[in-house]
Amino acid sequence: MIREKALLILIDFAHSGGKDHSASTRRYSKDESIEELSNLVLSAGADIGEILSYKQQKPNPKYFISTGRLESIKLMVNEKDIELIVFDDEISPTQQRNLQRKLDIKVLDRTALILDIFAQRANSREGKLQVELAQLNYLMPRLIGRGIELSRLAGGIGTRGPGETQLEVDRRNIRNRIKGLEKKINQISVQRGTQRKSRRNNIYQIALVGYTNSGKSTLLNSFTGSEVYAKNMLFCTLDSTIRKLNIDVKPDVLIADTVGFIEKLPHQLIAAFKSTLEEVKISDLLLLVVDINSSSFESNILSVKKVLKEIDVWGKPFIMVFNKIDRIDDNLLKSLQLKYRNSIFISALKKIGLEELKKRIKKNIEKQNLNIRVMIPFSDQKIISFIYNKCQVLKREDMENGILLDINIEPKFSNLLLLYIYKKNEIS
Repeated sequence: MIREKALLILIDFAHSGGKDHSASTRRYSKDESIEELSNLVLSAGADIGEILSYKQQKPNPKYFISTGRLESIKLMVNEKDIELIVFDDEISPTQQRNLQRKLDIKVLDRTALILDIFAQRANSREGKLQVELAQLNYLMPRLIGRGIELSRLAGGIGTRGPGETQLEVDRRNIRNRIKGLEKKINQISVQRGTQRKSRRNNIYQIALVGYTNSGKSTLLNSFTGSEVYAKNMLFCTLDSTIRKLNIDVKPDVLIADTVGFIEKLPHQLIAAFKSTLEEVKISDLLLLVVDINSSSFESNILSVKKVLKEIDVWGKPFIMVFNKIDRIDDNLLKSLQLKYRNSIFISALKKIGLEELKKRIKKNIEKQNLNIRVMIPFSDQKIISFIYNKCQVLKREDMENGILLDINIEPKFSNLLLLYIYKKNEIS
């Protein structure tokens, strides 16, 4: 595959005091922002030719960059044989069109770059539909007068009106395709909802969330013995994967791997992946997985929290899980353990700290449940069977009149055992 040579452009508008066009530069250092954009470009399949990073008072309405910079960039493109320009911010359709005409080269922004990576990574039918929907919503305002060649998704003889331009045809085709995609995705969402309802009975669900490439899929594999595809690259996982977690607790526990988040995640993707993110919304507990080896891990945590707030799930119980401790020295690890006392520190790859994480999960589940003592007559075998299937038995004592059990039970089941609550004077 031929790899394009890209020029990366990062502009810091944050110091100008005006409208913030570069949120990442407020939270991320210059080097961290460059590193992340470079990784995105490499993940998309391009090579990095040059990197340009500078400050500017405000975006140029016509070109986004200043006209002085535009001329120097034009010279650089010609001298370095640059084939692609990538901006770290979102640029308007007009700015993109003007830049491409002026520089005679393909120009992409951060959103288009991430959409391209998602298009390469999507494997499931739902994932492919969601990515296509996001791409078309991004493309629609960027259609220009000369038209963009598309397959005749809704065309055919007799479908074009008199005098209809190619641009109008393209726009109509995209609108029809968007409607079709939304309908298909909605149907899949309904099916997913039905599946979720069927598994919600006596199920406790955990969702793995975190910045992209934090090691969520590796943790799922190490935790459950699965073989979910995991690789050291951005957005390795797009589609939700759900596995059972074997842990000595009731109810049964399911753990879901989800798409990784990133700073300035395109709003088109948040909207398109709504059904996939439902796994996060319906979860009982979040495991916020953090790559402790990343120099920007604290900024990454803030980015993840921001996305979780956008999808209205921040506020759920969560455990902060610092991953990849095998990649840092012991002194740094000890200092971070002091700073983040309530967090769990693991290496998913080396399977270090997983038992401690399981204990914390178990503690969270039991904390939400009730501890009660019941006396069950030997004759009530159905109730005894129910308790052993649906509850965690903490202690059993066989008495003359029946079985005395200390159990941990979900609140929704407690009413079923009200008649069996043990009172001390029941046994002489």
